[in-house]
Formats: sequence, C-alpha cells, structure tokens
Amino acid sequence: MRVYVPATVPMLRELVADRELRAVGGTAFAVTPALREAYASGDDEELAEVAMGEAARAALRLLVAEREDAKPDDPSPVYRRAVVAADVVGVALRPDLDDAVVRLSGPISYSKIASVHVDLAEAEPAVAKAVDVVDAADLGDADAEFVLGDAEDHQLAWYAAQELPFLLDLL
Repeated sequence: MRVYVPATVPMLRELVADRELRAVGGTAFAVTPALREAYASGDDEELAEVAMGEAARAALRLLVAEREDAKPDDPSPVYRRAVVAADVVGVALRPDLDDAVVRLSGPISYSKIASVHVDLAEAEPAVAKAVDVVDAADLGDADAEFVLGDAEDHQLAWYAAQELPFLLDLL
C-alpha cells in the first residue's frame, strides 16, 4: 500500500543517516476504503492527493512539536512541510482516527521510499505562520483556517528518493 508519512527536515536527515524512517506514533495516511467512501467521486490519483494533503497538515503538527522541544542552543527550525511516500505492507487501518489514517507496523526502509515531497523556500513564511495556528484551525477558528490555507496553497515539490541527500545539502 502507498502511504504518506508526515515528516520534518530533521526527520529526513535521520532517514538519510539511518536508512529508515520511523513515523511518529507509527501514523501515516493512505487511500483507504473509508477515504474512498467519504468521497462521492474521485479517482485514485485525486484521493492520493487528499491523503498527501492530510499528511502535509500533520507535518505542521510535527513542526509545532519540534519548535516546542527545541533547546535554546538548537538551530532554528526549518519551516518546511515534508511528506514521504512509500510502498509498504503490514498497514492497519485507523478509521477511528480519520478516513485516511493508517498505522504502520514498523520503520520504513529507504528502499521502500517512492518519493519525497518538501516545501520550497518560498513557502517558509506561510508555513511558519501556519505552525502558530494549526491547533486553532483544527478547532474551527476561521481566521486560523485562512492562515493555514495560505500555507496549503503552496504545492510540495517532488523529489526522487535518491535526490534526498542532495536536497538536504542545499537546505
């Protein structure tokens, strides 16, 4: 099954160094039967975009946690959403959490990664603002949802797995 794993730049660096990705809480997103049922129309490609969008929003929450866990001497966070697309087995559906949520059975090896999607530099200001309001947006704050929408208007750039080390060198 193709899954979309929310990530941050430090997580991508760990992926390159360790040759495996550990999804936070084992959580990823995918085109699940519940997601298909939630949409009256849409092909697999459109539903995959929905699942990836959910993973990108989850990446904002990871950026919130990264910022909150930072120590005073840590480098400033890189405000870019990241999503890792991988083909894996052993996925458990989690419709109790949301239509596209799945639980991974373990870490994902580098060889299973199909692509990596990362915000471009121009998205950083909007993503930084979205990090500040993602929780409020989830609770229905219309102004926060508008700010979040500005970040989500930025398309994630596509990179092949073998390009990831070079991308990280440029960040």
